Amino acid sequence: MTNVIAFWLAVLILGAGAADLVLNDGLALSFVLRKFLDLIEWVAFWR
Repeated sequence: MTNVIAFWLAVLILGAGAADLVLNDGLALSFVLRKFLDLIEWVAFWR
């Protein structure tokens, strides 16, 4: 991955998070973070 691609990917992710916070009170972001924490817990169980 080049630096340009990494930069635009970071801008896209941060922009989506900011838009979610402004337009949706961060509900989608908190949902994704909760599911990510569940995934980490599930992976740690199978370790």
